[in-house]
Amino acid sequence: MVEDERTQLLPKEAGWDEPPSLSCNHSERVLASVPKKNPAGPSGWGCLPPGAKWKSTLDRQGGLPLSLNFWSSCIKYLIFLLNFLFSLLGLLTLVIGLWGLEDKKSLGSEQLPHLGTDPMLLFVVVGLAVSAVFLAGCVGALCENICLLWFFAGGIFTFLILETLVGILVYALWDQFQDVLDSAMLLAISRYQDDSDLRFLLNEIQLGLQCCGVVSYQDWKSNLYFNCSSPGVQACGLPASCCINPWENGTIINSQCGFGALRLDEATAQNMVHFGGCSPRLRQWMDQNSWAIRDYTLVTIVIEGLEFLLVTKLVRDIKARKISD
Repeated sequence: MVEDERTQLLPKEAGWDEPPSLSCNHSERVLASVPKKNPAGPSGWGCLPPGAKWKSTLDRQGGLPLSLNFWSSCIKYLIFLLNFLFSLLGLLTLVIGLWGLEDKKSLGSEQLPHLGTDPMLLFVVVGLAVSAVFLAGCVGALCENICLLWFFAGGIFTFLILETLVGILVYALWDQFQDVLDSAMLLAISRYQDDSDLRFLLNEIQLGLQCCGVVSYQDWKSNLYFNCSSPGVQACGLPASCCINPWENGTIINSQCGFGALRLDEATAQNMVHFGGCSPRLRQWMDQNSWAIRDYTLVTIVIEGLEFLLVTKLVRDIKARKISD
């Protein structure tokens, strides 16, 4: 009679065998009160195998997906945080580029032929690529989406290849690279009045390096407005950024301080404007700061390489978790 009462306390459903034997200790009997499938055939009651975890048993019985382990979760949220920050930088760069193009009407029919020389186009391309790749990594890490994570890994790998190739080419073709910079500055001089961004860059370079033109101040004769044959008031003049003292002891730059400088003899003009071109000083500055450029490039490559390794590790962990489910 006692045995019958004990048997009725344990529900016996279809597909389950008899309750566990009395050889199980107390803790094993408690854990065994949850049915678990018998891999040998029909389901049965039994003691949990050594090392079995209560949470894993509940997850398997209830159909809930197993969560990532502690270190995989740390990697997941670290990737999410880094990608979120880089996504914001990419979106900010994209917005600045689009705003610059719209502000200058560079997408209009008149300015469209010069779109390739617009500095804002570089902001748009870089911002679009960075924001797309890192947003995919951000969402992919948070949602544990393998497709987005592989897209992010492919984008990071592409960035690494491009940065490495550019670094090798610049190092191997350093002199040719500087010649390209000289040609770009001459092009910027010819379009000084047409593009506000090029005008801003040239002014900052000339003010910062205290120089004028590419090789000498005479390079500004190639500009249509500063050429002596021009009928305008800027004829035979120079930008204010070429002046030795453009502020003239004030707080506002005198935009007319370089007017007529190309008509003066060198002895008189050298007291007003900088004679030396920006190319030699720019090369000297780049040689002096090459270590900073190199270190910045290396740090960027290392960070992207670590992100690539972390995201591949996270993908493997997600796949292993899904297989175990």
